[in-house]
Amino acid sequence: MIKIVKDTQKSLRAPCAEVALPLSAEDKATIDEMLQYLKDSQDEEYRKAHPEVREGVGLAAPQIGINKKMIVVYYPLDDKGNYVQLQLVNPKIVVQSVKQCYLQAGEGCLSVDEEHEGHIYRANRIDVKAIDAATGEEVKIVARGYDAIVLQHEIDHLSGILFYDRIDPKDPMKALPNAIAI
Repeated sequence: MIKIVKDTQKSLRAPCAEVALPLSAEDKATIDEMLQYLKDSQDEEYRKAHPEVREGVGLAAPQIGINKKMIVVYYPLDDKGNYVQLQLVNPKIVVQSVKQCYLQAGEGCLSVDEEHEGHIYRANRIDVKAIDAATGEEVKIVARGYDAIVLQHEIDHLSGILFYDRIDPKDPMKALPNAIAI
């Protein structure tokens, strides 16, 4: 079972290395295991049997002690059983909007046990280029709002940035004019 690295570990602050392509069998197995971890974390029965597991929607390789540029995202898209499911290698934000957004309830992280109150402003729209681990093909993803926030959060991990680094220490609840609250 995957063990989540906590924010007290220095490795979580280190920049990650590019992943060699095509994906090695080891890297493919790792990113598949990361996705399965997220799926399991969203299963209430699984969490009851494994109380150390917290529910998550995204996971970056450095959060499991592997400093490589790999992220996974998995969460419900609607109430019809559709999910956002991404396994991305070497993701890079290539375009971002000036318009900002934030989660009203704040962000959380599987690697961070403490609460950190404050607004984390992020681009409302981003374009990401990456390799889809499932197909080995380059993909371009255009994400807005919540989808963009989740991707930016996970991509930040690849540079050693945690969500609370983006909270204004002098005014954590500072309101940005025209920012979209989600």
